[in-house]
Amino acid sequence: MDLSALEKLRTAVRGAVLCPGQDGYDTARTIPNAMIDRRPALIARCTGAADVIVCVRFAREHDLLVSVRGGGHSVAGKSVCDDGLMIDVSAMKGIRVNLSRKTVRAETGLTLGEFDRETQAFGLATTLGVVSKTGIAGLTLGGWGHLHAKYGLALDNVIGADVVTADGRLLTTNASENEDLFWGVRGGSGNFGIVTSLQYRLHELGPVFGGAVFHPAAKAGEVLRFFHDYSQAIPDELVIQCGSFSLPDNTPVFAVAACYCGRPSEGEKVLKPLRTFLPPIVDAIGEMSYLQLQGMFDPFFPPGRLTYVKSNFIRALNDDVIRAIAEFAGRSPSPFSFAPFVEHWHGAATRVGITDTAFPHRQHSYNLMFWSNWESPSESDKNIRWTRTSWNALRPFLVEGSYGNYVSDEGDLFARAAYGPNYERLVALKKKYDPTNFFRMNHNIKPTI
Repeated sequence: MDLSALEKLRTAVRGAVLCPGQDGYDTARTIPNAMIDRRPALIARCTGAADVIVCVRFAREHDLLVSVRGGGHSVAGKSVCDDGLMIDVSAMKGIRVNLSRKTVRAETGLTLGEFDRETQAFGLATTLGVVSKTGIAGLTLGGWGHLHAKYGLALDNVIGADVVTADGRLLTTNASENEDLFWGVRGGSGNFGIVTSLQYRLHELGPVFGGAVFHPAAKAGEVLRFFHDYSQAIPDELVIQCGSFSLPDNTPVFAVAACYCGRPSEGEKVLKPLRTFLPPIVDAIGEMSYLQLQGMFDPFFPPGRLTYVKSNFIRALNDDVIRAIAEFAGRSPSPFSFAPFVEHWHGAATRVGITDTAFPHRQHSYNLMFWSNWESPSESDKNIRWTRTSWNALRPFLVEGSYGNYVSDEGDLFARAAYGPNYERLVALKKKYDPTNFFRMNHNIKPTI
């Protein structure tokens, strides 16, 4: 690249612009999934929307591939590119709560934990994910979390967004401005621009009643049968998930995690069957702050492990499926994997129409994932092979569609299935806002079918 052009970019961007070999470059390009080892030609550490606009225009002028990093938790590694420009928004952490309206505007460099700490200072919260180190942007444009059954997915609580489009404009999107783009960014996986801030609806939330109960991995079938039956009649205040992993002492377990977001005294009654249907190894359910609950999974997901994920929604959690899932409990070659794991989707999140937002997965009650983690590259082949073998064995019980935040880099057909019946409308939107497919480091929607 012409050095004068590089200096011009550095002058125009308030944040640092890093090249290979410079201090901070390797730290900036490293993301939590150690499977990804890419080297951008440039990394622009943006401080605000103005920097993002400059970077988009520069990349267009110089025909550079662009990737966008917020929290960097894309398991597919879409936030880092080889040889192009990585637009890093992780330093953009502005957040402001509007108490009278119960809304918040948040820049997209924030993590879930940073967002939750600010909103919980006022006794407020909204649905986000379940690991506090995750960035809000990628998570929100999908959005399963502990509050989804009571208040909807994270994207259902978005009431506005600022988006830098492929032509370098900053657009405000909401229910009355650029409504088509507002529809598309809620589930469209960054295909239409770079979201620099999000505005959310907030809800009053005090202490919750939750945690997890742990059973031996050999009891997976019994736990899954209870999980299925129990989930049929739980209230919207309760969200549950279950799965196989290992405790810090390497004991393989099959656990059920829960969050009841209503009155803790009522939660204690609702969760009693979960805590007593079998004698658990450990019962770690009780009253706690929402921040404590949101950090519960953090120790199990340190950065720097290698990660490979397979995930699809289950057609029906019947006896055949339960037996098939239980076969793999406690069998992962790595003690750091969460596999197999099942999320229960219900309540407000499932009462939104399939075409009301770009996110189509509203009709399936159970989401299966094999989230495999390991520490050494020498263990990659056996862990990837086990994950694929397990998933293939269960594939007859699964639908084609997947929750995009759990999709590794599986190619165009897999990405297309993740958008389901909304795909053609998304293609039309892509053609309008990004006709050259400038934003393609994502689960990509091409501007032609």
